[in-house]
Amino acid sequence: MPVEQSLNTAVEARPVGGSEHIVLFVCTENRFRSQIAEAYFNAMAPPGWRAVSAGSEPAEEVHPNAVKLMLEEGIDISGKKPKPLTPELHRIAEIGVVVCGESESGTCPTVYTRYVEHWEIPDPARMSLDEARKVRDEIKRRVIDLIERIKRGEVPPAQKGRFRLKLG
Repeated sequence: MPVEQSLNTAVEARPVGGSEHIVLFVCTENRFRSQIAEAYFNAMAPPGWRAVSAGSEPAEEVHPNAVKLMLEEGIDISGKKPKPLTPELHRIAEIGVVVCGESESGTCPTVYTRYVEHWEIPDPARMSLDEARKVRDEIKRRVIDLIERIKRGEVPPAQKGRFRLKLG
């Protein structure tokens, strides 16, 4: 088993939640963009953090071009499977990142986490490999930026105290 595949298997085998901080990457089918974002994040995750990905309408398999593009980066996602977006994932994730855009016929999922970002990444599923590579590189850039903001304590924002309404 390749090292990358064994790392991916170990990441998925760990229990979700607990003392770990979770980033949830979502798109409709969980077959390209969110899989790539999850793989990059887990390859570079700050201590105590990891990523999971899911989709509102998961496909049968990860897109072959996503697998090819990540192999170019030395990350093997060939053993990954698209997963459904569940209430449990909403509950355990501190950060939600919606990688698709509303321009995709309104099918982009809604995420209910404490902190949410919308990245509006174009769907590379029907692009040439060269065009899809540009999308992969943009996802990598944004994942690195997210990790740096987590390390600086900027994301997720500090929990504010609750507001109290005083009448009278």
